[in-house]
Amino acid sequence: MLGYKLLKTMPMFYSRNILSKIKKVIPRDEFIILTGARQTGKTSLLIMLKDYCERKGMFCHYLNLENLENLKLLNKHPYNIFELISKSRVKQTVFIDEIQYLDNPTNFLKLLYDEKRERIKIIASGSSSFYLDKKFKDSLVGRKFLFEVFPLNFEEFLLFNKEKELLKQKGKKLSRYYQKRLRKRWEEFLIYGGYPKVALTKDKDVKKILLEEIGSSYLKKDIRDAGIKNAEKYFSLLKTLANQTGELVNVEELANTFQMAGKTVEEYLYIMKKSYQLAFIRPFFRNVRKELTKMPKVYFYDLGLRNFFLNNYEPIEKRPDKGAYLENILFKKFLRQTGELDKIKFWRTQSKNEVDFIIDEKMAYEAKFDLANFKESKYAKFRKEYPEIKFKAVAYQDILNELSEIENL
Repeated sequence: MLGYKLLKTMPMFYSRNILSKIKKVIPRDEFIILTGARQTGKTSLLIMLKDYCERKGMFCHYLNLENLENLKLLNKHPYNIFELISKSRVKQTVFIDEIQYLDNPTNFLKLLYDEKRERIKIIASGSSSFYLDKKFKDSLVGRKFLFEVFPLNFEEFLLFNKEKELLKQKGKKLSRYYQKRLRKRWEEFLIYGGYPKVALTKDKDVKKILLEEIGSSYLKKDIRDAGIKNAEKYFSLLKTLANQTGELVNVEELANTFQMAGKTVEEYLYIMKKSYQLAFIRPFFRNVRKELTKMPKVYFYDLGLRNFFLNNYEPIEKRPDKGAYLENILFKKFLRQTGELDKIKFWRTQSKNEVDFIIDEKMAYEAKFDLANFKESKYAKFRKEYPEIKFKAVAYQDILNELSEIENL
């Protein structure tokens, strides 16, 4: 019934690219877990998947573990789930929202998979993945598929804004009318990001209010669940990292700045990473003595959230941080293309030679907002050391030129 009520109160669901990947593994025995930042649309995905499974003739049920009665019953014993669904000899698919609220979700899923998978299939969502990560131990290996749900990409953003005509132009040479329309939507996407609620809102002031809600109220839930006592310093650290996008994350310097222990800073960074607020990419190296550093570089998964922390909603061309902004745009592009954070690295030496991105050890990219500032000689050392890795400088104009190839952004 809850799934029905949600469908009645939400006027329309928009498809996400990740749906096709999830649907491929539904026939398998393994349970399915959707994780990601709060407000990225995991509940909507669950409801769309439930509708899909019902149309395939499967017997489905929806449980929300924010319902304390459901939570209490399932915490007593995993088998109590059969008291919440109808009795049937046919295998049933149960969609569980907010599974991280269970006292021991690992044990819950493991027991049901090992002993009852012929009777039940679990498809679950869970926010605050740092909390999930601590509970979902190695005992679930081979028993689950884990899918990460990110904010909308640009193609999905256009779909949410009912730009079907624009989407039909993918890969085509655009008329001036479509170029102007697409550019306007692109600028909106860069400024306000891809959180679904924000994307569905037309009014710019309301978009800012929603980003404030995501950047404060929902992050406070992550902070609370993590047991962090000093929320003020946590938020201050996030703001600092918004100003240091694309730079090395030096724990010792941050600890001195905020007068905190290094271990506390590391804990905060871990939470930001596992709750999908920030992404940290690692250095690429083959010569450990010459090529620096264990320190990662930091990027935001959502540009609108970054702009909230910077309190800057100006277009990229008018901003003092346009170089970092472009790097974050490219990071999101490469994450979409590779599908794996570990395939995105950077290169830096002790003498501070640097290349912004190394992708799957095959391509290297240097971000320059304007190629007039690009000096080929600065990258001669990298090209000499790694002649097998293709190198390319990328300007913001290159991104604009790719706009018609929407699937690449």
